[in-house]
Amino acid sequence: MENKKVSFLVPILSVVIGLLFGALIMMVFKYNPLEGYAALVKGALGTPFYIGQTIRAATPLIFTGLGFAVAYTAGFFNIGLSGQALWGWMISVWIGLLMPEAPKLIVLPLAIIGGVLAGALWAAIAGVLKAFFNTSEVIVTIMLNYISVYSVDYIIRNVLTDRADRTPALAENASLKAQWMTDLTQFSTIHTGIFLALIFGIIVYIVMNKTTLGFELKAVGLNKHASNYAGMNAKRNIIMAMVLSGGLAGLGGVMNGLGEYGYIFLTNGVAPSIGFDGMAVALLGALNPLGTIFAAFLFGALKTGGTSMPLQSGVPSEVVDIVIASIIFFVGSSYVITYFLDKRKKAPVVGNQTIVEQGGENK
Repeated sequence: MENKKVSFLVPILSVVIGLLFGALIMMVFKYNPLEGYAALVKGALGTPFYIGQTIRAATPLIFTGLGFAVAYTAGFFNIGLSGQALWGWMISVWIGLLMPEAPKLIVLPLAIIGGVLAGALWAAIAGVLKAFFNTSEVIVTIMLNYISVYSVDYIIRNVLTDRADRTPALAENASLKAQWMTDLTQFSTIHTGIFLALIFGIIVYIVMNKTTLGFELKAVGLNKHASNYAGMNAKRNIIMAMVLSGGLAGLGGVMNGLGEYGYIFLTNGVAPSIGFDGMAVALLGALNPLGTIFAAFLFGALKTGGTSMPLQSGVPSEVVDIVIASIIFFVGSSYVITYFLDKRKKAPVVGNQTIVEQGGENK
């Protein structure tokens, strides 16, 4: 119970320290931190439009965060979320473009499933190599990111278009947007993908904590040799962990393709940021699916609100990037926070003697 309490406190304290560090940076450069953060909050939650933008920004991060959490819990560091999301984005748009006249009940599910499978299959490459050849999933997924970026750019320029920088916009039958949500949030880019994200967050929580598959994935993450000895198929579970992770990342890309943009454009060699941000979201959420959802909303608020800071307070939006980086830093170096939390729990000292609670003896 005590360990769970500490693991819960670490992300909260990381956010607080990150915000304090951002305030310090503002003060050093002679900006008012209260005005800066007031502008951030107003720009993230001040109007229905900004709330809609915050929710939209959080939606793909929930999926990529869940993808990273699943892989990490199984003992793998999936750096390839960006590439997997990019394939999910492209395939979902491609399917939508192929069926502009088909009913929405057919096109939309097919496009979503296609995006999931694209991300899952791309991640499976790293899973198979890890399972059968014990390759480093970190190196493999990083390299696969580069392959994704340049392959997708080639397909956009030479297959989906005639040397254009972006595909045509999808028809309404392949869109996740809903007019009632747009009207409710004063024409923000919010879409129904948020409901899918929340549903999948609950599903992943149940799978990882209440099912045999989740138990086996955790067991492989702790010790794959012991898992094999216990009768579990470690190789199958390694591949399964990466497939699930990639499928969730692919869904993050689907949110961009069918939700926010409605098309796909050239990356120009830069992988989508939702992959790397998803890693930070998962770590901030303590790798818990439900915690990941809350962390995604925090990141969505920071990113959306950060765009209003220069206009309303004069504080550069880069300060938000510093805050986010600080939060990630302190989450990553959680042992520093844990050290001070543990120090507070040390036994009290009376005179020159330390009272030791174990056994009720004094030493």
